[in-house]
Amino acid sequence: MTSATPEPATPAPATPASETPAPAPETPAPATPASATPAPATPAPETPAPATPAPATHPYLVPLTRARLQQVLDDALQHRNDLTGALSQLTFSSPAAYGDQGTIWQVGPFAADDALTFTLDGQWPDPDGIGWTSDSLYNPSVIEHDGVLHLFYRASPRKESLGSRIGHATLDLRTPGAAWIDDPANPLVRPTRDVELLGVEDPKAYRAEGRWWLFHNGVFPITEEARVAFPSLGYPVEAVGIDILVSVSDDLVDWQPLGPITDHAQTRLWAKGAVIPRDEHGAAVRIGGEYLMFVSEGFDGVLHVGRSTDMATWVFEPCPYLDLSPVGGHLHEVAAAVVTGDGHLVLDVFHDVDGVFAASQVLYDLERPFEQLAVAPGGSLSWGGLQRVGGRWTFAQGWDAPPGRRDLYFYRDGADGADAPDTTPPRSI
Repeated sequence: MTSATPEPATPAPATPASETPAPAPETPAPATPASATPAPATPAPETPAPATPAPATHPYLVPLTRARLQQVLDDALQHRNDLTGALSQLTFSSPAAYGDQGTIWQVGPFAADDALTFTLDGQWPDPDGIGWTSDSLYNPSVIEHDGVLHLFYRASPRKESLGSRIGHATLDLRTPGAAWIDDPANPLVRPTRDVELLGVEDPKAYRAEGRWWLFHNGVFPITEEARVAFPSLGYPVEAVGIDILVSVSDDLVDWQPLGPITDHAQTRLWAKGAVIPRDEHGAAVRIGGEYLMFVSEGFDGVLHVGRSTDMATWVFEPCPYLDLSPVGGHLHEVAAAVVTGDGHLVLDVFHDVDGVFAASQVLYDLERPFEQLAVAPGGSLSWGGLQRVGGRWTFAQGWDAPPGRRDLYFYRDGADGADAPDTTPPRSI
């Protein structure tokens, strides 16, 4: 279980766990929850999008237009994947998932707390005028400020499809019986850049530098020109690419987009998941004087860590920080990084064991954040991170919403609730 100097984990070039279709390798690797998304069809002839798009970025990118957004939506509405449709949160997060090997350093196990459930009843306005609607909510990020719980969530035309938007809702915890209020300005984030043509996904909210930071993934189609310019033999990228983008706010309401934080020459067209160590209050934590970002996908199949002093600009370097050999299987994605308050850092990891989806947690010392100390089964798989709400570690997810319902369920440690359902986790191959 302990590895003072861990060997680098070899990320499987499988579909990333947080929803977007993974690039297809020559021999398919185990898919992840994100794996469901189909490759985009050949774009239709263009008409300019109604919103003013961001300035052109790279000539090898497909320009964002209304016609292309319409095609992405049409393709998304046909999407279905039985594998990701079978995902159930407590399969990974219940006491049964943690098992007899659960240790005192782990965060969890968790049970559902129905009192916090968020339900989206209506449809948002569609600024792009393409008839966009949502059918599924998932991969949210929760952060509390001044007694108000802020929920940033992904909304998709179909579960795990492309064409997503990001919304915002609030719950006043100071008022007993208060209801969730969905932000009337939604969608908070929608595609406006070429690197967001296929959707905006998986928000991650942090407090840092006296401000608020919201990272998300931008998804874009890969052209032949891009494949030639940025070959990625270690992590094959064929039809879809991903960038990490960031916005900043002073009030959690009005956001200033700052754009992508990565360089395609380094990421090889795939960088996903701004996993920054976060404390129990949702604040990004400096480690060794810097903010760290644990990246587990793309970068030609090599684990990287980003470093920043301001949360806006990042420098990425290879770093073999993870060894999953004690639990076996292939790495799909690092989901979250939790600073527990006792000098420890815990990474929440999504992987598979013998072709079956699994979650594990990995222990580090804050003074040695890349030297793995222990690994144990069970985890939250919370791509939006965790924080304490009412003194209990809390996160949300929408995997278990029945068809036709747009619910996000909250899970908390120490809560009363049912154990994991009597089902086997879906196989990843």
